[in-house]
Amino acid sequence: MKRLFLIFAFVTSAAQAADGVPFYIGTYTSPGGSQGIYRAVLDVETGELSQPELAAEAPGPSFVAIHPNGQFLYAVHEPTEGDVSAYAIDADGKLKKLNTQSSGGGGPCHVSVSPDGRNVFTASYGAGSLACLPLKADGSLDEASAVIENTGSGPDKARQEGPHLHAIYADGENSFVYACDLGTDEVLIFRLNSEEGTLTPTEPRSAKVPPGGGPRHLAMHPNGRFAFANNEMTSAVTAFSRDPKSGALSPKQTVSTLPDGKPVPGNSTAEIFLHPNGKWLYVSNRGHDSIAAFNVGQDGELSLIEIASAGVSVPRGFGIDPSGRWLVAAGQKSNDLTALAIDPKTGKLSPGPNRVSVDKPVCVAFVQP
Repeated sequence: MKRLFLIFAFVTSAAQAADGVPFYIGTYTSPGGSQGIYRAVLDVETGELSQPELAAEAPGPSFVAIHPNGQFLYAVHEPTEGDVSAYAIDADGKLKKLNTQSSGGGGPCHVSVSPDGRNVFTASYGAGSLACLPLKADGSLDEASAVIENTGSGPDKARQEGPHLHAIYADGENSFVYACDLGTDEVLIFRLNSEEGTLTPTEPRSAKVPPGGGPRHLAMHPNGRFAFANNEMTSAVTAFSRDPKSGALSPKQTVSTLPDGKPVPGNSTAEIFLHPNGKWLYVSNRGHDSIAAFNVGQDGELSLIEIASAGVSVPRGFGIDPSGRWLVAAGQKSNDLTALAIDPKTGKLSPGPNRVSVDKPVCVAFVQP
């Protein structure tokens, strides 16, 4: 049976390599501009991107996430008082809306799916809240089984007057959930009961980044022992050690994402991803319009590889294709996408062959094989 599975996986990967790897793009919508969620295809041999096509009309689907089985997509609608929608992915790549539920708070800005495919998680910036929504057998969303509002503030009174949940993720074992709160400089930690869809705060309840950092997104190492948060407001990334049994995070290092660690006026970090091999970490800089690449040591500490041009203006989001050969960056200001080649030996980035247009791209989500 294992051999048959490996043969199937090989055939699937080969087919994707031949036909290209599809991905979906979350956007900010506007009259005369973007109309919703878009789909494009990456040629993994050349790095060429197809012209994005509208997969579904939707209001402000700024962040999207794809179910592990590749059959469903979930999107938050950021301009709303708190909506998240489920879609079925048709054979032609178009999206068929299944239903919409409350995200548990206004200004939802992030959505993710648990690795076991049982639950969807949302983070709402405006409300400073997070939610867990169980999934039904047909991929649609049930009502939230847990909604939690954080409290607190940070030293920057202009942006940290209260909690601002910015991202939420389950670990690879579906045991813990982590949520970044830009407003309180915390990464909140919850024990997850996946079958019941409940979230229970751990003790300690959170880990802290340096004051005023504003943690935005999180990347979990595949070995379960490390995690990394990009600090939006100080253009930095904090590395944590992680206890897989208790879920606790312990900060061990914070490094700049900018050249020589010098601040760039108007710069802020946006997205963070680990390469599938777990050796390289990437963080986007908005303002400097670059991608910072780091080596991840065996102890989880980071060392800078390079700070490369993102190839787009205001790289709001990016994604790494399942093969690990390409990084696709989304330019929110330049209204386009481009693929950057990832050197298989060094992790360095180099420009790809083309750029394609799409209005106000925010998020890039690849369909996994």
